[in-house]
Amino acid sequence: MADAIRVLSMDAVEKAKSGHPGMPMGMADVATVLYSKFLKFDASRPDWADRDRFILSAGHGSMLIYSLLHLTGYKDATREQLENFRQWGFKTAGHPEYGHMAGIETTTGPLGQGLATSVGFAIAERHLAARFGKDLVDHRTWVIAGDGCLMEGVSQEAIALAGRLKLNKLCVLWDDNEITIDGKLSLSDATDQLARFKASGWAVKAIDGHDYKQIQKALNWATKQDKPTLIACKTKIGKGAATLEGSHKTHGAALGAVEIAATRQGLNWPFEPFELPEGVQKAWAKVGKQGAKTRKAWEARLLNHDHRDDFTRAMAGDLPTGAFEALDAKLKQLVADQPAMATRQSSGEALETVFAAIPELVGGSADLTGSNNTFVKNTQIMDAPDYAGRYLNYGIREFGMAAAMNGLALHGGVIPYGGTFMAFADYSRPAIRLGALMGVRAIHVLTHDSIGLGEDGPTHQPVEHLAALRAIPNLLTMRPADTVEALECWQVALQHKTTPTALCLSRQKTPAVRVTDAGENLSRKGAYELKAASGEAKVTLFGTGTEVALALKAAEMLEAEGTPTRVVSVPCFALFEQQPKAYQDAVIGRGTVRVAVEAAIKQGWERFIGEDGGFVGMTGFGASAPAEVLYREFGITAEAVVEQVKARL
Repeated sequence: MADAIRVLSMDAVEKAKSGHPGMPMGMADVATVLYSKFLKFDASRPDWADRDRFILSAGHGSMLIYSLLHLTGYKDATREQLENFRQWGFKTAGHPEYGHMAGIETTTGPLGQGLATSVGFAIAERHLAARFGKDLVDHRTWVIAGDGCLMEGVSQEAIALAGRLKLNKLCVLWDDNEITIDGKLSLSDATDQLARFKASGWAVKAIDGHDYKQIQKALNWATKQDKPTLIACKTKIGKGAATLEGSHKTHGAALGAVEIAATRQGLNWPFEPFELPEGVQKAWAKVGKQGAKTRKAWEARLLNHDHRDDFTRAMAGDLPTGAFEALDAKLKQLVADQPAMATRQSSGEALETVFAAIPELVGGSADLTGSNNTFVKNTQIMDAPDYAGRYLNYGIREFGMAAAMNGLALHGGVIPYGGTFMAFADYSRPAIRLGALMGVRAIHVLTHDSIGLGEDGPTHQPVEHLAALRAIPNLLTMRPADTVEALECWQVALQHKTTPTALCLSRQKTPAVRVTDAGENLSRKGAYELKAASGEAKVTLFGTGTEVALALKAAEMLEAEGTPTRVVSVPCFALFEQQPKAYQDAVIGRGTVRVAVEAAIKQGWERFIGEDGGFVGMTGFGASAPAEVLYREFGITAEAVVEQVKARL
């Protein structure tokens, strides 16, 4: 059965003339024992909510999972798919891609992120088990990781968090083959990984990854631990290859026709590429069906469960009926009260308003809870042994937090949000990008969004970050102008099931700019006319966040001088791009002088202001001083906006 994985992997890579046969061949024995003896799944129902999750963190070895899915009878994983590995229009991408093929739980391209994401899966399982009971939620998360996954820095963030939370349903199977692309692992690393994991609160064990009895015994041991487990599986990369077994040359290149022919002979495998002996096919097909009885028993329990409807709705990602009733009422109150507050505080108000109505919301912060305003008062902390709480202390682990949020969202039943300073989105960006690529609903609360944070200085003042986040496809980068817009942006973020959101929020107070009831969520359009001109508009001013108030002040100055000026608030570029062209043209105001103001770099604003438009913002890094001084010294003022307009009138 393991040799079937080896042969399929080497044949698919050979046909594609591209890929990584060494890891699948080396870990075939471990994977065979895992799938046939331990993994709880039913190939006919890949979406079964209480299935075990299998994550191939060493995603370059994707033929391992494609082979397993094909052998166990997943409908998507046909022979044709394997024969067209890495080809246009097929689901067998070079690295496993979430959403392409049933059975792939997460995208695992960048090393380390599969491992880090798995922590989110394990947290979700523990939390939902506490909420709905073990009779509905009782499964494990299994991970195959390689040396590269463990060398990436995010792995330490992930394992430290998992150890602290005692996530005993998480097991990492380390492909301990001592090989990287460049050669021996010892060229670049001498870490005692068992000691490292143990120090982080894990139970650890080392085995021969080609000894079936040792593998089975170790996996059984893992299921009995009260903490997460690492099993170091000593393997030979390219196991079974005629002359290249154990060589780094098998890592990322096809073996070649001569080596494959010799390997077939050595494995006693006299079959054509992608053909399988009947006995092996039947054995694997049986594995694919063996979970059906357990799955049906679970479905029967669900059918009669008190929380059936809530569980089904939560796992589908649907919001409860009336989720925004309190929010809608709050919006009307805010329009009337017109509070001046920092948008990070406004975000906190939004959370306070919807948190009780949407029990799937689970939040946290990378050790900046008070600054991010991510904690709703009286919320229970999620911690061992009671995981019912809805707030996580992620610690100073921005990347690990963002990756775990992806796992929480992918698992289902949870809508994760997490906070940090916007400048530190650089640390979490790879996971934000992967979440956008996969299309998950994860809400990144990024506060202290400009030089307006003041005295902490240029290291903490995001300047290029808005442009960088806006550049990520399928990410809603939203910068609300006041409390009303902040609540609207939260509503949009919660309603987008297949899109992550970056909420960019100010440290400093800003006045209310939405002072009349629009009767609809205007932020949903991405940009909208906030203030009309007194007559036929000669000028259009654009702004986001705290700078919208500056645009309004500049418009007032221009109107006082007889220049009809309109103001457009632009909370989200990406949402604006989704609007009909006629709406976009009307909002942009072609034929008027156009000037934008934002305490960030100009990149991206050309879409609104054109080549000749004016821009008031940043051209370099910030400085350490009070916010009002910084805005004055860097020339981000209403007067500067007026000057830009006059130069173009």
